[in-house]
Amino acid sequence: MRGPGAWWRAQSTPAKVETYTRWSFHTFALVEMTAIGLPSFAQVGAPLALWMFPPLTVHALLGSVASSRALDWTCGRREQPVRMIAALGVLTALLGIGALAASEHGPAGDDVDTAAGTFFVVVVPFGIGMMALGMRRRRVPALLGGFAAGTWVAAFLIGRPAATAGATALAMLLIGGALCLTSTFSVWLLNAVLELDAARETRTRLAVAEERLRFGRDLHDVMGRNLAVIALKSELAVQLARRERPEAVEQMIEVQRIARESQKEVREVVRGYREADLGVELLGAQGVLTAAGVDCTVTGSASELPSAVQSALGWVVRETTTNVLRHGDAEHCRVSLRVEGTRVVLTVENDGVERDRAPSTPTSSGSGLAGLRERLSAVDGTLEAGPVDGDRFRVVAEVPLPPAATTSSPRPRPPYPSPFPSPSPSPAPRPVDEEVAP
Repeated sequence: MRGPGAWWRAQSTPAKVETYTRWSFHTFALVEMTAIGLPSFAQVGAPLALWMFPPLTVHALLGSVASSRALDWTCGRREQPVRMIAALGVLTALLGIGALAASEHGPAGDDVDTAAGTFFVVVVPFGIGMMALGMRRRRVPALLGGFAAGTWVAAFLIGRPAATAGATALAMLLIGGALCLTSTFSVWLLNAVLELDAARETRTRLAVAEERLRFGRDLHDVMGRNLAVIALKSELAVQLARRERPEAVEQMIEVQRIARESQKEVREVVRGYREADLGVELLGAQGVLTAAGVDCTVTGSASELPSAVQSALGWVVRETTTNVLRHGDAEHCRVSLRVEGTRVVLTVENDGVERDRAPSTPTSSGSGLAGLRERLSAVDGTLEAGPVDGDRFRVVAEVPLPPAATTSSPRPRPPYPSPFPSPSPSPAPRPVDEEVAP
């Protein structure tokens, strides 16, 4: 059987704050009954106490219900309880006037005056405080000021001197102001907790959406080139098989190897461990493009670059190679890697732009280049892509070097073996283009 402690621990932080706030104001009803209702039987006797106790009970219960509905309105579960607040205000004003009249014109005796004064000092401020829960903050001062002015007028009309009426109104203003401040702060605190909880949920959903975008982007970048190479080599194997050439078997073995590597890379993407190595990507791009019949030249070395810069630029090489294979009709491709001051500049340029079509703009280059911009922005890099001179398409990526990388001495790295076989001396057949945009 679960106890109260287990139930409390199972609640969320907003639920705990709401429960604490709600029951704090519910205790106002208990305070009214214990501070006024029960002692009145001993102070003024049973006959007069029986006249005081029923309206006091109604006021306490109405205030408890009004505070509950006001908190529901604060939490967005119901509309603003305007009628309930108005009914509580009318009842509070009537009880306050009655208490002032009883203290001035009621039965003689100090006990009656004390009971009537306590009744007024407790009931009216408590009623104002509970009404403040269901009102906009900007209207609370008007509520407090209206009851203070009404107290002075009622006390003066009942027969009290102006100074005494002013003292009564000031006492009500101070006590009521404290309770209004408590109500306003409680509502503000509850709203703040609810907004923080909503922000936490939004952050969680954004994290999930960002992870989905990362996974989709990585999967696109990883599988795009591999699928293009598989399609290229499969077509090459078909053409060689039709000519009864034994090299068709070697091409299909290469397709099998690339497919297995793709499976491994997809697993790494799922686990979030995938990073592109710029040296491997440069050699791989040269091998793939050369095998596809594209004259590819690569200049520059990646051995001295930090791993973060290599990873970002490695994805650029992979994506641009995929675009050359899939979209263009290139015969020449040039990849240049150089360090200019504190920035690394990677340029990939090919002549695969169709002359009979309007050149595409960098903003319409598809999801691949958009994903590259996101990757480069993580390392403060930039990417520019678009046609130049009418028949060439150029992609320029710039990434700043970290301060440590610009001052540290370069460390030599072993050369990377090319993951692709050397091209055959005979020219490879051209792939069938599926898309024409570079």
